[in-house]
Amino acid sequence: MVSQKITVTNEQGMHMRPASLFCQTVTPFASDVKVVFNGTTYDAKSVMMLMSACIKCGAEIEIVCDGPDEADALKKAVELVESGLGD
Repeated sequence: MVSQKITVTNEQGMHMRPASLFCQTVTPFASDVKVVFNGTTYDAKSVMMLMSACIKCGAEIEIVCDGPDEADALKKAVELVESGLGD
């Protein structure tokens, strides 16, 4: 299992478009990918779960990956958040 904490820099947080892009990015990986926010763990391969987290700009999240390609999944997820989630 690997994880990393990161701050969401997208001005509008993880609304529909960024949540969908995040989900599409991590879904091809065999590893489980989770987002931990405010003590709750959300399945990062579910757009609805990510949107239900209500993650705003400036929020610190932890991305947790567990599985055979966990390092690659974490790298891609972190790169996406650092890039502003496509916005």
